[in-house]
Amino acid sequence: MKQVFHKIMSLAMAFVVLCSTMSFTLNMHFCGDALVETAVFNKAKGCGMEMQKPSTEGCAITKKNCCNDEQLVVDGQDELQLQVDKISFEQQVFIASLVYTYINLFEGLDNNVSSFEEYEPPLVVRQIFKIDETYLI
Repeated sequence: MKQVFHKIMSLAMAFVVLCSTMSFTLNMHFCGDALVETAVFNKAKGCGMEMQKPSTEGCAITKKNCCNDEQLVVDGQDELQLQVDKISFEQQVFIASLVYTYINLFEGLDNNVSSFEEYEPPLVVRQIFKIDETYLI
């Protein structure tokens, strides 16, 4: 049960990190005050009622377009980027000592030699259970 809970929590934390760092845009197309279309990650197509630019050669008054496009940009976090070029000297010493210690941690495990294999066990001089008068029945 503990392993299942651990896996669920790690998956949830990975999903939270993914969602908090992801950036996206939301495009909306309005005709007047009515929302006609929304699109994520690409441009909204529109309703087809957009005005073409009229020729204004002899006219100084132009008609205002009733359609407009809005774009909402949601930025994710940028603070998670690792900056390797700004490591202080103390941090470099710590990283070097950690790597050196970790490399040497498993160095002598393959030839695990015990020193007591060559010695014989001591001879029993007295039977201690008889001296203390303790018997298992």
